[in-house]
Amino acid sequence: MWSVAISAFGISIRTRWRDKKLVVSGTTSHAMVGDVFVAPLEVAYPYKRTVGTLLSRFFTSLSECRLEGTRGSDGRVYFPPAEFDPLTGAQLSEWVSLSDTGTVSTWAWQATPVEGQPLAHPFAWALITIDGADVPMLHAVDAGSPENIAIGTKVKVRWAEDRPGGVTDIACFDVVGGAS
Repeated sequence: MWSVAISAFGISIRTRWRDKKLVVSGTTSHAMVGDVFVAPLEVAYPYKRTVGTLLSRFFTSLSECRLEGTRGSDGRVYFPPAEFDPLTGAQLSEWVSLSDTGTVSTWAWQATPVEGQPLAHPFAWALITIDGADVPMLHAVDAGSPENIAIGTKVKVRWAEDRPGGVTDIACFDVVGGAS
């Protein structure tokens, strides 16, 4: 009879061969299916990350219904703000206050929303360049129908009622004045 003990992450498993069959005992749920040992695998990342000073300021501004971006070394304004300059790698520290309006640069219609999406009824996913920024962001536009949105459509932020300080503080964007 041959035996081995495995202990990791608080799980202790003993194995041994008896009559050419693996016998397993231990502190984890498991099963033998024929000659195959089957045990559950749970992948978890039970930690929290601090967002740092730059993202903390960004999330705070969203909770206060303000949009702020960062300016890169080439003068481009990033929204959401970039922590580091894409050209130089230097940390960005110049903040720019932005409007709550923007322009659609491209879009796709979501005819059947699924659970977890920003809206429960049909809407558009759009790349939106916030007025005063140079780099577009992806968000939902509550356009009502595909006929109400086009490249160049002006949109305005609709703030969420509950704003804990995150990207979801922007509930979606609304069309301003119809499709261009």
